[in-house]
Amino acid sequence: MRTLLITGPGGSGRTTLAAATARAAANAGTRTILLGADRTDTLGAALGVPTGAAPVRVTEHLTAWRPDATESFRTDLTAFQKRASSALELLGAARLDAEELTPLPGAEELALLRALRDAALSETHDLLVVDLPPTPQALALLALPEELRRYLRRLLPAERQAARALRPVLGRLAGVPMPSEWLYDTAGRWDTELAAVEAVLADRDTSVRLVAEPGPAGADAVRAAGLALALRGLRPDLLVANRVLPESVEDGWPAGPVTQQRKTLDEWQGTYDVRHVPHLGHDPRGDDDLAALAVPGADTTGSAVEWPVTDEATADGSRVLVWHLPLPGAIRDELDLVRRGDELVVTVGQFRRIVPLPSALRRCTVAGAALREGELRVRFAPDPDLWPQGR
Repeated sequence: MRTLLITGPGGSGRTTLAAATARAAANAGTRTILLGADRTDTLGAALGVPTGAAPVRVTEHLTAWRPDATESFRTDLTAFQKRASSALELLGAARLDAEELTPLPGAEELALLRALRDAALSETHDLLVVDLPPTPQALALLALPEELRRYLRRLLPAERQAARALRPVLGRLAGVPMPSEWLYDTAGRWDTELAAVEAVLADRDTSVRLVAEPGPAGADAVRAAGLALALRGLRPDLLVANRVLPESVEDGWPAGPVTQQRKTLDEWQGTYDVRHVPHLGHDPRGDDDLAALAVPGADTTGSAVEWPVTDEATADGSRVLVWHLPLPGAIRDELDLVRRGDELVVTVGQFRRIVPLPSALRRCTVAGAALREGELRVRFAPDPDLWPQGR
């Protein structure tokens, strides 16, 4: 299955374009499922068909789905309380009834990720189009699986499960109960689910598409989104310029906004594959308006970008390994690197990511870094105490 993730600044029309993209693919005979994230039914308003917690058939080849975070949260927490009943009784805690549970912050994101995974792994569709939240929330959503898995590995490392037979003995020696097996089982189950989501996001058939209205605000949002995606090893397949005004004076549009849009479009053209979607003069609703938008199709080009390691010679004849991290738009003064064990903490402006080092680089020391032509190049010198003699 191909997966197309669509995001953009709030108010850019990303939901409408996601609906138009899914509708066009379905009309061409592609079995398509459209996944929405908004609390309100903006997706249904664009499609002309109400959407909700259960998938709804829009046309013969198009299904729309807007998962319910509340129900998902209640199901998960109820199951967690059941598995942790002994621990809750030990603490004297009273269990919560399903009827009194309301979603906590982050529940909507987890519900959407789970729905994304389930839809992507389904064999009943050929294309998954996801209307992600506005760009800042979408970027945090894309980072969530990797970050949660890292927390789980640090708090409940898998190797500690090998001591499961010793936990009763250790508990008696310490005088307090040790973590129960269900806790490690739960962590393992979460890790498996998050790994599946990560696999979908990193799949070569998954693309990320940006939608923005050309103008100063749109240009700032696209610049930030492009940098944040690059830090996650992703690159948009297309930048869709939405609500583009015609340049002809006869069309009646003011010259000021047209000139402003043209300036932004010229700037984007040098960096992205830009596609124009015209301004219809009204908010698009229903089949005819979605067809009139003439949106670009779902490409087969994935968004994942390689971060290669190369072996290079220095001026003095020694060898270094260079890790190449494409970061277009990064500014040297806003860049920070910290080596932490087998991880590298990369900070670019307001964005930050902790990435594990490739296995070869873990046996090296950092020898320097440089930002050139939109690419961060981190140099590593082999540690003679860790590399075999003569290698």
